[in-house]
Amino acid sequence: MGTDRPGPIDFSDFLAVDIRVGTVIDVQPFPEARKPALKLFIDFGEEIGVKKTSAQITRHYRSETLIGTQVLAVVNFPPRQIGKFMSEVLTLGFPDANGEIVLAGVERPVPNGGRMH
Repeated sequence: MGTDRPGPIDFSDFLAVDIRVGTVIDVQPFPEARKPALKLFIDFGEEIGVKKTSAQITRHYRSETLIGTQVLAVVNFPPRQIGKFMSEVLTLGFPDANGEIVLAGVERPVPNGGRMH
């Protein structure tokens, strides 16, 4: 894993990536995805609102257990068409020992829309 590490960046590059916390409020199946995935609807608070994304997280997560979970996502990428679904944010996670994604979250509840520092 990861011998292709990117080189150093300026702090301004980091600041350009808008990573926010939001709460999963709805999860739907995504049967037309090429790899098993779920559609997530995430509430990022008043300023950003509810955004949707798809995530290949079916190995570790089920729809009913994701509702209410706080996750981290990049909210300032342009929308990306995935089949017939328009993904609006990039939910963040890390691969486990088998390469299956584990979502990045917060240690305790925080207000939706909070920006990562």
